[in-house]
Amino acid sequence: MIYGASEDPIADLVAGRFPDASGRFGPFGGRYVPETLIPALERLQQGVREHLHTAAFQQELGQELSSWVGRPTALTFAGRLSERWGAGIWLKREDLAHTGAHKINNAIGQALLARRLGAKRVVAETGAGQHGVASAAACARLGLPCTVYMGAVDMERQAPNVGRMRLLGATVVSVTSGDATLRAAIDEAMRDWVGDPERTYYLLGSAVGAHPYPYLVRELQSVIGREARAQIRLQAGGPPDLVIACVGGGSNAIGLFHPFVADRAVALVGIEAGGRGAGLGDNAAPLSFGRPGVLHGSYSMLMQDADGQIQETHSVSAGLDYPGVGPEHALLQACGRVQYQAAGDAESLAAVRECCECEGILPAIESAHALAGARRWAQAHPGKRVLIGLSGRGDKDMQTLTRELLAKPPAGAA
Repeated sequence: MIYGASEDPIADLVAGRFPDASGRFGPFGGRYVPETLIPALERLQQGVREHLHTAAFQQELGQELSSWVGRPTALTFAGRLSERWGAGIWLKREDLAHTGAHKINNAIGQALLARRLGAKRVVAETGAGQHGVASAAACARLGLPCTVYMGAVDMERQAPNVGRMRLLGATVVSVTSGDATLRAAIDEAMRDWVGDPERTYYLLGSAVGAHPYPYLVRELQSVIGREARAQIRLQAGGPPDLVIACVGGGSNAIGLFHPFVADRAVALVGIEAGGRGAGLGDNAAPLSFGRPGVLHGSYSMLMQDADGQIQETHSVSAGLDYPGVGPEHALLQACGRVQYQAAGDAESLAAVRECCECEGILPAIESAHALAGARRWAQAHPGKRVLIGLSGRGDKDMQTLTRELLAKPPAGAA
């Protein structure tokens, strides 16, 4: 029995026994950090216990989500995609949330918690820039100084979001070490936090890292799945047959999946960044091609070589370009509750174009990975109901889309 309190890890998740007292989701998770960070993590864990689920905190968070973030976000029936794919397609529209993605749900929740814990400043990391923008916005809302670390490669391909962060009052630090993408940005944010763990709050953007971050982010993002579960029953007259989302670190996916985990008749599928192919260094798909190991304080599935060295990854989407994944996703794969697949760069870019032309919605390239996976599933399961997590909007990706799509003719064009 490798999963913990019972032989049924799904029952453990639903009952709240995962993560356990040591922060483990079965064999995954935990807390692998320098001793200097243990007091800060313990303060955070105590703060989560004391505040997160109290009526006062939830009322304040709910007010911000309603009046400032714009929740609930819409559930849109995609009629033309449904006709093309032969299934009923619904889109959970996190692209309509304030700042343009699901990241704001977590950012405002953690910023409220940071204020309750007496933090004097906030540091954050970002890849595609959406978490950085959300963190900057949340900190501006609450009057907290904010520093965002961002890889130099990502700053170049996500330049509009860099400008947005600076307009929102954040200091944006370019990270040139390592692969100069999200992994390096997390490394630098953690170094900053280690230097001042008492005054600084680290606002981690995904369901990764040391305990209690995977749990905290999951709880704050589960508003997505709770809303979607009620909305699709109202609109479609019943539950979906499939719930599908893109997976990088995994926050939007775990937020959408978690309220459906107990509904075992509902299939759950996560789509990773397949990049250029299955070779090491050609993708960012640790659940599809990786092995277990430790990164950024947590034991999970990673992209690493035979010697355990973390490898650089590749994806056309900055937000999925990360060599690890949250430990709860690793458990959900290990116990068979969620299937994880990969969608490549070309397939995902084609899904951007198709969603734009059929539905008048420009999705983030990250979200388009879920669209690509949903198209495959729907065509193999005609007539079924498919709920897709549209995690963000694609305005931030226009530089990449201009190069990869607008400068090239559509597939099949003369």
